[in-house]
Amino acid sequence: MATLLRSKLSNVATSVSHKSQAKMSGMFARMGFQAATDEEAVGFAHCDDLDMEHRQGLQMDILKSEGSEEGGEPPLEGDIHYQRDGTGPRPPSASKEACSELAGQGKPKITAWEAGWNVTNAIQGMFVLGLPYAILHGGYLGLFLIIFAAVVCCYTGKILIACLYEENEDGEIVRVRDSYVDIANACCAPRFPTLGGRIVNVAQIIELVMTCILYVVVSGNLMYNSFPNLPVSQKSWSIIATAVLLPCAFLKNLKAVSKFSLLCTLAHFVINILVIAYCLSRARDWAWEKVKFYIDVKKFPISIGIIVFSYTSQIFLPSLEGNMQNPKEFHCMMNWTHIAACILKGLFALVAYLTWADETKEVITDNLPSTIRAVVNIFLVAKALLSYPLPFFAAVEVLERSLFQDGNRAFFPNCYGGDGRLKSWGLTLRCALVVFTLLMAIYVPHFALLMGLTGSLTGAGLCFLLPSLFHLKLLWRKLLWHHVFFDVAIFVIGGICSVSGFIHSLEGLIEAFRTNAED
Repeated sequence: MATLLRSKLSNVATSVSHKSQAKMSGMFARMGFQAATDEEAVGFAHCDDLDMEHRQGLQMDILKSEGSEEGGEPPLEGDIHYQRDGTGPRPPSASKEACSELAGQGKPKITAWEAGWNVTNAIQGMFVLGLPYAILHGGYLGLFLIIFAAVVCCYTGKILIACLYEENEDGEIVRVRDSYVDIANACCAPRFPTLGGRIVNVAQIIELVMTCILYVVVSGNLMYNSFPNLPVSQKSWSIIATAVLLPCAFLKNLKAVSKFSLLCTLAHFVINILVIAYCLSRARDWAWEKVKFYIDVKKFPISIGIIVFSYTSQIFLPSLEGNMQNPKEFHCMMNWTHIAACILKGLFALVAYLTWADETKEVITDNLPSTIRAVVNIFLVAKALLSYPLPFFAAVEVLERSLFQDGNRAFFPNCYGGDGRLKSWGLTLRCALVVFTLLMAIYVPHFALLMGLTGSLTGAGLCFLLPSLFHLKLLWRKLLWHHVFFDVAIFVIGGICSVSGFIHSLEGLIEAFRTNAED
């Protein structure tokens, strides 16, 4: 009886520990589809519970209780539990097939079409509204860059997933990693086992916070241009938008928000169609002579960041691939989603620029006639406000885990009490993050510059540089020569574009900041 009681207590303690591990690992899954954010994969919020259940079930093994090991009473049915890290011994009576079948239970999977919807949602978001502005400064080279970015992001997405797998002793290809962070840590091991994960986390936080800032900027911009006769400035509209967003600091989950976000995403596709339809109605006036091969040397690097940022989806791809019913369909799914994105983005950017030519604005809907501009912009503002909680919540979780809840490695005390409630000072920090996004939006209210800076800094890093570097580091012995060539070429070209775009975007932001400070 004593042995059985000790076994039960051990099981309860282990179960609590595993729930904590699963919650931690699920964070990156949620963070991934929100980073992408962005806007990045708004529809992927519906897979929140799916990701948690999947990651809790990874590498499950049934543990034997101590009573059975010591020859005592057999464990009760409720005493059998799972261990995520796979270190627990497997019962002799359970075959490998039976354990595998048991581990697969309770893990809902998504089809290739559902996975494709999530990827499309990430790379076809409202940030495509800035692509015509990229054509303004790049001409035909901007169109080529839209195609080139699609090809490269599709390739790096595939090689990033390849880094999740390794060959075991039997020669079988098995999944040994779960996330982008795991890949980064594996590349830096054994000398710096956590350095890679920290770098990826910092890049993710920057991209998530910048995405939140962009939502505030675009909300203020759209409302100001929709009602120019009202005595309300763009900064005032941004403050009003932030006041609406302040309750995000109290968020505990995103289930309710994700439902509205899906509706707004569908509305956004309708808005894109309306913009294209209006442009087609003015096809006779298209300014083909304005589309040239020359580029604006000072502003085109910013366009590179804008285009790259519109394709970012790599953060949540590992979680997405792990949740697919048939992971072998991942490559095919990536092909058709990026081909479709390339065609739609290219057509949208081209016809919009041909319609307004040199008058093309940073947010293309500002060029629409006042009769329909207000309606379209209000829908876009609603979409931006309902999309803001996704990257905000993800950024908060990453910050809380790394700074306040990382056990003995945490830099600050735990921001949650013993009952699981958020402490008052923790809530204050959340509110401060919302206010920070407002201050950035007020002092640098330039959608294109912020988007170009984010795309050049974190977008190029997470989509171009790191995947190719990790692929070479982990799998270089098995790569064919043309794969090595592609990886090196992407790393070099991506590095050049990233540095150039970052410098020019930063110069533009500093100049804009000084101008606003003087005013």
